[in-house]
Amino acid sequence: MCVFITQIAPGPGKGPLLAVKDLIDVVGTPTTAGSRAVADDAVAATKDALCIAGARYLGARINGKANLVELGHGGSGVNDYFGTPVNPLDPARLPGGSSSGSAVAVATEAADVAYGSDSGGSIRIPSAFCGTAGLKTTFGRIPLEGVRPLAPSLDTVGPMARDVGGLVLGMSLLEPGFSLDGDAAVVVGRLRIPGVDVDPAIDAAVDQALLLAEVETVEIPIPSWGDAYLASSIILDWEAAQTNRQLTTDASLKAKLGPLVAARLDAGGRVPEAHVTMALSLQKRWAAHLDQLLDRVQLLATPAVAFFPPLCDAAPGSAFSALTKPVNLAGLPALCLPIPTDRLFPAGMHLIGPRNAEALLLQTGLHLERAVA
Repeated sequence: MCVFITQIAPGPGKGPLLAVKDLIDVVGTPTTAGSRAVADDAVAATKDALCIAGARYLGARINGKANLVELGHGGSGVNDYFGTPVNPLDPARLPGGSSSGSAVAVATEAADVAYGSDSGGSIRIPSAFCGTAGLKTTFGRIPLEGVRPLAPSLDTVGPMARDVGGLVLGMSLLEPGFSLDGDAAVVVGRLRIPGVDVDPAIDAAVDQALLLAEVETVEIPIPSWGDAYLASSIILDWEAAQTNRQLTTDASLKAKLGPLVAARLDAGGRVPEAHVTMALSLQKRWAAHLDQLLDRVQLLATPAVAFFPPLCDAAPGSAFSALTKPVNLAGLPALCLPIPTDRLFPAGMHLIGPRNAEALLLQTGLHLERAVA
C-alpha cells in the first residue's frame, strides 16, 4: 500500500497505534520528507519532535513513519520515489496529499490515529479523498520543534482518524488534557466560493448535512476568497523555496528531486519580493475579516475539495487546495468530515472555526456524524 516509509515495531501495551507523517522526527528513525534528496543522507533522529511528547506520555505505540508527497509540497498524494499510497476507496484514484500515507493508514486500520501536517490543505485534502476525518489545528497551537518546515508562516500539525471520535483521541495525544466541553454549533455560515467550480453533488451533500443536523445556516458572501488564495499560494511557494534552498542550490541534491517538486521550488524562488510583501500585508487583513465573520456565526462551512478524487493518471494541478489554503492564511482551525453523497464516493465537509476552537469543531463534527449516519 506504500503507507509507511519506515515501519516501527510498536512494542507491548494496549495504547493506540499512531502513524507519524515523515516530516516529524521520531527518535531512532530517519526523517526522509518523502524525498530521495533528503533520505539518502538522513540519519536517525536523536530525539522526538516536541509534538510526540503527549503521545509517549499517554502510551501511544508508534508503528510507522507515514508516506507523503515529496517535502510535503503538493495536493495529489503522488510520490514517485517511495510509491503512491493506494486510495482505499478506489485504487485507480489519487489519495490526496500531502499527508497521503497518514490518511490511508487510518482508513485501512493500519493505525488508530495519524499525525499529519497542513500548510495549505495537506490534512484535509487526503481526508476528503479517502473518506476519513482530519483536523487542521490553529496556527501556533501545536509546537513544531522537530517538524521539518515547509512554509513556517502556515505550517501546522494535526490529527487524522477514521472518524471524529478518533480525532478527539488524536488531540488528546497532541495535547494531554484536551477534552470536549460545551455544545455543538447551532449557527453556521455557509460560504459559496466565487470562481471555484464545485461538483453539484458535493455542494448538495454539504447542504443536506447541515439540514439533517438542524443547524441554522446563514448564507455569507465572501468575494475576497480568491485574493486570499493567491496570497497564501505566494507565501507558501516562496517560503518553501527558502526552507529547501539547500536542495535546489546543490546540483547533486537537485538531481534527486522529483521534477514537479523541483519546478515548484524553482518557481517559488523566483517570486518577487514585492509580491511576498503584498501577500503578507493581505494576510493580516484576511485574518481580521474571517474573525469578523466568526463574530456573526459560530462556524463557517464549505466543501473541503471541490471535486471527487481524480484518477491517478490525471495531471496534478493547483486546484486541490482552492478551498483550504485561505484557512491557513488566516491561521484558523478547520475540520474535514466525510459525509455521504449520491455518488460512489463521500465528500469532505469543511468546517472552519475561530482561533483555538478545536473543541467546538469536534463537538459539532460528532453531531453531524450522528445526523448523517
